[in-house]
Amino acid sequence: MSNYARCMSVAIALAEESRSRVQQPLRGGELAASLIAGIPFVVVVALLLAAGNVGDVNELDVVLFVVAGSVMGRLEFEIGAGYTVPTQLIFVPMLFVLPAAIVPLIVAAMALVGERLPGVIARRVHPTRLLLVLGDAWFALGPAAVFVVAGVGAPDLADWPLYALALATQFVGDLANSVLGEWVAHGVRPWLVLTDLREVWLVDALLSPIGLLAAFASTVQPQAYLLVLPLGALLAVFARERKERIGTAIELSSAYRGTALLLGDVLAEDDEYTGTHSQGVVLFALAIGDELHVREEERRMIEFGALLHDIGKMSTPKEILHKPGPLSDDEWETMRRHTIDGQRMLDQVGGTLHDAGEVVRASHEWFDGRGYPDHLRGHEIPLAARIVSVADAWSAMTTRRTYREPLTRQAAIDELRTNAGTQFDPAVVDAALAVLARERAGQPSLTSRGDAA
Repeated sequence: MSNYARCMSVAIALAEESRSRVQQPLRGGELAASLIAGIPFVVVVALLLAAGNVGDVNELDVVLFVVAGSVMGRLEFEIGAGYTVPTQLIFVPMLFVLPAAIVPLIVAAMALVGERLPGVIARRVHPTRLLLVLGDAWFALGPAAVFVVAGVGAPDLADWPLYALALATQFVGDLANSVLGEWVAHGVRPWLVLTDLREVWLVDALLSPIGLLAAFASTVQPQAYLLVLPLGALLAVFARERKERIGTAIELSSAYRGTALLLGDVLAEDDEYTGTHSQGVVLFALAIGDELHVREEERRMIEFGALLHDIGKMSTPKEILHKPGPLSDDEWETMRRHTIDGQRMLDQVGGTLHDAGEVVRASHEWFDGRGYPDHLRGHEIPLAARIVSVADAWSAMTTRRTYREPLTRQAAIDELRTNAGTQFDPAVVDAALAVLARERAGQPSLTSRGDAA
């Protein structure tokens, strides 16, 4: 298995590990995270119950909120890299209809009945993971505290600053639990958690006014908050359609990836050096892209463009491709057509590979405009192509060929620095040098095939 294929296998293994984790008992970091969330939850709820006026609780409302919230909690719809649920439609009126002090307990019951317990019964989730329901309800602590301390009563638009404060504390509680849980349990960096939560908060913020309308309706007619259930069902219909579209897009993306890998294998069969060289370029180009914090879509273009940047050489005569000496002007003209031929081949596939074809065509453009075939300059050149250009040059310089020895590592680094601003984008060169600087002796290299001195 090639290094590139090995990297793909690691990504698949991580996904499988994440799915199987819920079947394992809580231990280590996950157990610590559940305790960090659970103990403060119990303490805060106890303080709220002591400070709040619980009074008479309508058992029917409690049951209906638990059932309605459990149903809403199962209506998942995907956003960004994760998913969210429309429980905000039920949570907001709950703060007005029930004593605010008991709301976090009801939210925990919703999580237990709607998600955790069914998973345990179906043996998809380990029983110890029921402890996580207290963390699931952390977002309710802040709003409940605001309502108890401020003595919020029936819904009144004049109290909108308090409602805004309650929503803000909900986001803070959600963030605190998510950061602590992911960091302590799995070592996920806090800023990554924040990135995933932004879209969840946006959905909650947009659903909150509708939940407030349900609270107003419930002051006129008991249990009127149930009127939000059809809206939840409508969201479920949209969520199912969206999930199907995303699934189709994932399958299509997988097909494009498979096609790209197949073309890479065909290229390797056609010419061993070119295929091996392309795999090395992929690894270094992706590392540079990560250093530049490119978005996932751009990263995919880098991957496909790097893997297939030499695919057009399949149309180049072998006597030119493997000529041991310098090429004539006519031979250089033929060689330089490989970027155009590569784009033409990928255009025939279409879709994502059509976009990758633009990267392939521009992979030999120079930052100062002296490249080929279109003499693009600066940021006219796609970022993915500028990255592939640097990775391609590094691989070529540090790989042994039949007609020359490879450059030393330092000599190749000096070449990148010398040509920054002329052949290469200076920002991309800086990122490449940062990647090279982090490499350590004895670790597998991402930047060459190991032939360099």
